[in-house]
Amino acid sequence: MISWFLLQAKAPIADVNSAVSYLPIAIQLIFAIIFIGAMMAVTHWLGPKRKTSDKLENFASGIESHGDARQPMAIKYFLVAILFVLFDVEVIFFYPYAINFRSLGWEGFGAVLMFVAFFLAGFFYIIKKGALNWED
Repeated sequence: MISWFLLQAKAPIADVNSAVSYLPIAIQLIFAIIFIGAMMAVTHWLGPKRKTSDKLENFASGIESHGDARQPMAIKYFLVAILFVLFDVEVIFFYPYAINFRSLGWEGFGAVLMFVAFFLAGFFYIIKKGALNWED
């Protein structure tokens, strides 16, 4: 009887998913936002304010910029990059076959041969269209 009374007298367990559980996170977030805002304000207030022509110039890794950045670029660069990504991603599809080649059997081997055939057909199409020729 006394043990039943002791079990009933325990304090109720707080709900883990209540809003009170998130109070420390909210307080930390508020302090972080205040700290970031204060540091930005202090650096703006105390920092140097010399706007020279050298400081207002674009910086590209120490290389002087020349010309217009909006000039057209040859499509060949983009085409080669897209083809590289395409063929590189296709090679990734060989990995599952390499891991499971024994369990896949001859059906898996046939599927891989079909995949390689499509891969080579696309490659020959690209070569026939001259996508990899750099001369204009």
